Formats: sequence, C-alpha cells, structure tokens
Amino acid sequence: MQYVVIIESGQNSYGAYVPDLPGCVAIATTKEEVLELIREAIELHLESMREEGISIPEPSSTIEYVQV
Repeated sequence: MQYVVIIESGQNSYGAYVPDLPGCVAIATTKEEVLELIREAIELHLESMREEGISIPEPSSTIEYVQV
C-alpha cells in the first residue's frame, strides 16, 4: 500500500504524519531520517492494527499543489 505522508519542517527538526493513519507520526533532525522513521512507523502501526483485529484503511488521501 502507498500512503500519503505529510512532512513539515521546523526550526531544528522535521515532522511527518500519515493522514489516513491517525496517530502515525515521526520526528527527526533531517528529512531523510524522518522519511525512514515514518516508513518504520507505518509498518509498526499496520502490524499493531492487524494484531488488534482492526481493519486496515485503504489509502484515500491525495495531494495536489495549488499555485498562487
């Protein structure tokens, strides 16, 4: 499955979250590191959902850029 990941940069770090998987987040000092961590977080999140018998949501978020 392929989920949309939102990456936000702060003064000293990067944060990432997955709109389709509430609570699935990661924080790191570099963009590359946060991408690696969010990938791991998604895998663990889905594994936990399976273990708890919760159905895995199909990816439904999309991304578009709007030029202004």
